[in-house]
Amino acid sequence: MKKLILTLALLSSMGHAFAQQSDEDYRKVIYGRSENIVKTLDIQDKVKYDFILELIATQYIDLGVINDAFAAKENEIKASSLSAEEKTQAKDLALLKQRDALTAKHFYFVNQLNANLSPEQIEKVKDGMTMGVYPVTYKAQLEMIPSLTDEEKTYIRAALMEAREYAMDCSDSKAKHAWFGKYKGRINNYLAKRGYNLTKEREAWNERIKAAQAK
Repeated sequence: MKKLILTLALLSSMGHAFAQQSDEDYRKVIYGRSENIVKTLDIQDKVKYDFILELIATQYIDLGVINDAFAAKENEIKASSLSAEEKTQAKDLALLKQRDALTAKHFYFVNQLNANLSPEQIEKVKDGMTMGVYPVTYKAQLEMIPSLTDEEKTYIRAALMEAREYAMDCSDSKAKHAWFGKYKGRINNYLAKRGYNLTKEREAWNERIKAAQAK
């Protein structure tokens, strides 16, 4: 009996140690990712540098808690004995709670950025948190369709910026890309309604790229 108790105690201790190490490794990754963003901001004041670093890292960690809680709830609902209709209702409620929590975190975070950074620095933070998809995609749209009007450029820019705001609240790259994919679909529909043949525009763009590379 004593041997069994000692074995269980040892396993419990090892489990706690592994969990603690895992948490430390996670925080190390988060702070490293956050510092890579802060380094691009050219902040000379040490106190401000540390504040922004802590702000971004804390945002990442808090978003992880919210999104992990939703994922756990979603799995719980799937495994439950609820009817299909009840599962849909339960998931919708969980999704609503997740969105409310993310919205509150998002507005607090952005307000802190606005209070402490310049517009240019804020852009770098937002792009840093979303793998730089917005500027790359916007540039590609302009290159693919050189004849875009100012009105069309404004629509595309606004759509991608809105996608970026949602992507900032995601905890993994797949979810971030999904938001941009959703809004790129809206952009394509918008341009198609404006009379653009996107297949031909893309083919012509590829030909221009090949011609430029051949020079």
